[in-house]
Amino acid sequence: MELRALQYFVTVAEELHFARAAQRLGIVQPAVSQQIARLERELGVRLLDRTSRRVRLTPAGERVLAAARRTLGAAARVRVVAGEPAAVLRIGVASCVTRRLDRAVGRLSDSERPAAPKLVDLPVAARLDAVRDGELDLALVRGAFTSAAVTVVRAWSEPLHAVLAREHPAARKPAVSLHDLDPYGLRLPARDSDPPMHDAILAALPVAPLRPPAGDMLNVLFEVGRDAAGWTLMSAEQFEGSRSERLLQMPLDPPVTVDGHVVTSLATPEPCVASYVAAFAD
Repeated sequence: MELRALQYFVTVAEELHFARAAQRLGIVQPAVSQQIARLERELGVRLLDRTSRRVRLTPAGERVLAAARRTLGAAARVRVVAGEPAAVLRIGVASCVTRRLDRAVGRLSDSERPAAPKLVDLPVAARLDAVRDGELDLALVRGAFTSAAVTVVRAWSEPLHAVLAREHPAARKPAVSLHDLDPYGLRLPARDSDPPMHDAILAALPVAPLRPPAGDMLNVLFEVGRDAAGWTLMSAEQFEGSRSERLLQMPLDPPVTVDGHVVTSLATPEPCVASYVAAFAD
């Protein structure tokens, strides 16, 4: 039994489509079909039910899929132990660099499964598409988020802070309540700039925003800095990479937190997912 055949099977099982699987693998479709047929003969079971309209896993295929992922993960560990150079690990991130990201890059580089992280700055939607399509190995996403197309694992939690102009009336307080901030002064970026984070902020607000969300977070921070009554909400760690002399962040009272997630493709072996989560955890 060849590892290549297991990889082909895992890819077909994820796509449930031979042509799309072949495209992901960068080979012709007949080669995929031949490897799957050979694997079924070797195992003596049918792994996939195929019709002209659909492909689906058989019960045996479900069991073999889990085992195949574990086997491919084990093979990757063997290559690392044997001294194979660290593989490039493509990580989708936002443009700001935080201490968590900096620390995680060090952990990934020095772990038992060493990797050479490559940071790719992409909007959230593009990040998720790139992970699903195999163009990124993992992505970081903050906020409430689930998806059947990728693997989503909560890795950390961090506080939401109010971001105010230094001239804001509440600027000298040690902490601020959302009930004490003028709802009309709230600025929010458009939802399509970061849907999970946008939804997490809306869930934390005591009342609905009175101004329509607009622009991206950079423009929102610029507007807040120009308005002594303006404010927005931002994760404390994200603000680290977006500092401005005209702005300051304040803790909320009572505190509000937002979860951070590691997102990988459905094909990523469980040991790899666990190592990525550990790298970004507190």
